Amino acid sequence: MFRNKIVLGIFGWIVLITAAHSWLNVNWASILNDYVPAEKRKFNVAFIPVTCHLACPVTDYISKFSKAGEIFLPRMFQGFPEIKEALIANKMQAAFMVAPMAMALRAQGVPIRIVYLGHRYGSAIVVRKDGPIKTFADMRGRTIAIPTRFSDERLMVYRAAKKWGVDPKDFRMVEMAPPDVAGALAAKAIDAFSMGEPFPSQAEMGGYGRVLLYAREIWPDYMSCVLVVRQDMIDSRPDAVQILVDGIARSGLWLQKGKDYKDNAADFVGRFYYNQKPALLRWALTNPMDRVTYDRLEPRKADFDMVRDLMMETGLLTRKLEFDEYIDTRFADKASILTAWKYQPGTATAE
Repeated sequence: MFRNKIVLGIFGWIVLITAAHSWLNVNWASILNDYVPAEKRKFNVAFIPVTCHLACPVTDYISKFSKAGEIFLPRMFQGFPEIKEALIANKMQAAFMVAPMAMALRAQGVPIRIVYLGHRYGSAIVVRKDGPIKTFADMRGRTIAIPTRFSDERLMVYRAAKKWGVDPKDFRMVEMAPPDVAGALAAKAIDAFSMGEPFPSQAEMGGYGRVLLYAREIWPDYMSCVLVVRQDMIDSRPDAVQILVDGIARSGLWLQKGKDYKDNAADFVGRFYYNQKPALLRWALTNPMDRVTYDRLEPRKADFDMVRDLMMETGLLTRKLEFDEYIDTRFADKASILTAWKYQPGTATAE
């Protein structure tokens, strides 16, 4: 009898732990979404924990307080290669990714289109605070980390090298997942990194890194990440794509309303989405206030022509990709007439 009670107790404990694990760690919304008719499913939208993707979790959080409810399912990744594979496999129907990667995928025949931008500025080249690099000319013989060779951050390094007369062959670039670069710099595994926020801020706050160059110093109106959507979703569910772009656009305008709004976003995004300290995101978003901006995010031909030409110059493209081959401006054009979310920090209603 006693032995039976022990067995039942152990069995009950296992059931309890399994149930708790399933409740806390299984994405039930995503699983249940797969059983909804295709024409009514919410989009799975991929992002990584950077400020260029911040409008994604902001939209998800605020929309839950609206009458319509959440409009997509956000899924966090740690790097762009994983996002690329999930997008190709249709596990993600939309994603935030670096612009050169999106353009290269389209040139390779992957059926996606860029429909909006993530934000402007927000990337920087960071070096060790106590290190020997004082100007970019000192990068010779050093190692600098980039998120992927198909990134604006890599192109930014090339622009800096040209400005300071440094041959890119004289330093080494290594690909590294964005969340890993600050730790690598602190451990002296790399000499510098070119990356989007909040990782430059992380190095600054940690006391071991300093910004050598902000993107805006060498690239006017710099953009990094873009929102891409699979072509089959654009063709079959344009209304859903418009709702997605509208939500992202309205979140950008909401973030631009002032410091209180950015502070609030830093709090709920850091705690509920990015698993980052809110203080880090507050630093990245408000120090200074225009360190990153979330307006003027419609895709513009001049911006992308510059990226395309840099990609061709650095061997990432073999032909002159035309703007209308990889961009669909219809959704951004309609979103441009929208206003910010009507949501006050701390309230439980939004419209």
